Amino acid sequence: MAGRGCPVAAFQKMISGKYKLRIIWDLQHGPRRYGEIRSGLLRGAAGSPEIAPRVLSRELKALTESGLIQRRDFGVVPPKVEYRLTAKGRSFVPVIAAIRNWGARHLGPAETISSVAAE
Repeated sequence: MAGRGCPVAAFQKMISGKYKLRIIWDLQHGPRRYGEIRSGLLRGAAGSPEIAPRVLSRELKALTESGLIQRRDFGVVPPKVEYRLTAKGRSFVPVIAAIRNWGARHLGPAETISSVAAE
């Protein structure tokens, strides 16, 4: 691997952030608009604070720049924008599923809820 950094470190940098994995997971079933993504992040997150629009916009922009999602602007007023997984993003869904399955096997319900709320 001459001239290349550690793939684990590069992967970690690409997915770092509180919501990126959850956004990708939510987009696996098809394109979503900003409000739908925001609602999806709030689902099942009892006790966690509401996501700030600036934070969600930053996460979506980073995922777009990393090539995991694609942003489509319809160029209408009021603005209509949707996000969808790219081929690269779709190839990442099984990785998230494996993480989710590991968590279901090895973390109790209290651990998973409190760790998500603490993030």
